[in-house]
Amino acid sequence: MKNNDSPRSDGPRSETVRVTEVLRNEIIDGVRLPGSRLVERNLATELGVSRVPIREALKQLAAEGLVANRPNTWSTVREFSPSDIADLNEVRAVFDILSFELAAQRHNREGLAKLEATMAKGKELSKAGDVVGAHRSAADFHAIVTELSGNRLLAEIGELLDSRMRWQLSQHDDLDFVATEHAQLYDAIAHRDQAKVRELAARHLGTSQDQHDKHKERLARAVDEGADSPEEADSHGE
Repeated sequence: MKNNDSPRSDGPRSETVRVTEVLRNEIIDGVRLPGSRLVERNLATELGVSRVPIREALKQLAAEGLVANRPNTWSTVREFSPSDIADLNEVRAVFDILSFELAAQRHNREGLAKLEATMAKGKELSKAGDVVGAHRSAADFHAIVTELSGNRLLAEIGELLDSRMRWQLSQHDDLDFVATEHAQLYDAIAHRDQAKVRELAARHLGTSQDQHDKHKERLARAVDEGADSPEEADSHGE
């Protein structure tokens, strides 16, 4: 799970890490929209750094699947095609269900307490209308489940998928419904009910796909109706 709150420290490496986190969060949270330009010179001025950490950050984010690098010109925020989404959903259909099943089988008391706290936080943020916070908490819930699986290779694969999954989870509008399903999954994990977890995880994946489709349709309607931008549409979606 990627750290969203690392403190800033001196040195080229730390600057690259900081810039990468800032840009990653802005892309996932919808501050920088799909297709928007990421020009090294402009970003360096905006973030108060040289172009070197910007260049390295864009390379890292391209490896994570969030940025499309274009040789000899600017980069852009990736626009996920229907085929991209279908590929991600196919992988998640295996990855998510296995993670939840293994978490139900192998979790320990400390890990379960961490999962419960994250689940409760997500519910509170949802009720408070904190869209970005609720989305991040939902993504943290999934990342902790992968940790609880106790499978190192699965955790490594989770790191490769993390940014894409966080982006997809940020497309959910019905935060209360997602929080309710997380509570149900937590309860099944806590009771080590693998059959129930398998059923709930499959249903939850379907919810994620449905939420993504509805979010996309809502933004399209907002544009057709004359909304100034997708960000404005997001501000009225909860």
